[in-house]
Amino acid sequence: MTEPLHGLLMQLVQASGLLQPELAHGHAVSLSELFAIHELDADGPLAQRDLSERLRLDKSTVSRLVAGLVRKGYVARERDPANRRLDRLLVTDAGRRAHREIRDAFHARHVELLEAMTGAERAALLTGLTGLLRALRATH
Repeated sequence: MTEPLHGLLMQLVQASGLLQPELAHGHAVSLSELFAIHELDADGPLAQRDLSERLRLDKSTVSRLVAGLVRKGYVARERDPANRRLDRLLVTDAGRRAHREIRDAFHARHVELLEAMTGAERAALLTGLTGLLRALRATH
C-alpha cells in the first residue's frame, strides 16, 4: 500500500509543478516563499519567530527566506511599536499582488482539474486527503 502511495505522491508533486511554481505562474518565488507571503498577507504583520512556527521551519531557514523576500520587494520589516527590539514582517503591495496572482492561477488550475474528475473521484479525493492530513498532524 505504501509503495503505490509514495509513487503517486511523487508524481503529484512533479506533475503539479510544485517544484517550480515560478515557471507556472510567472513569479520568481519558491513554494516556501509563497507560503510565507500567504501567511503574512492573511494574518500579518508577524514576528519572524511566529512565521517560523507557522511554516514549521527552523529560524535560520526562515531568516534566509525572509531576506530573499525583502530583496524581491515582497516583504518589508518594521519595528514593533510594542517592543522596539523586535521587527515585524509585513507583505508589501508587490507581495500582495504576487500572492493574489499566484492564488488565482492555482485556483483556476484546481477548478480545471476537479472538473475533469468524476463526482466519485472528487469525493474519494476529499476523503483521502482529509485522512492523510489528520494522520500527518497526529504524527507531528
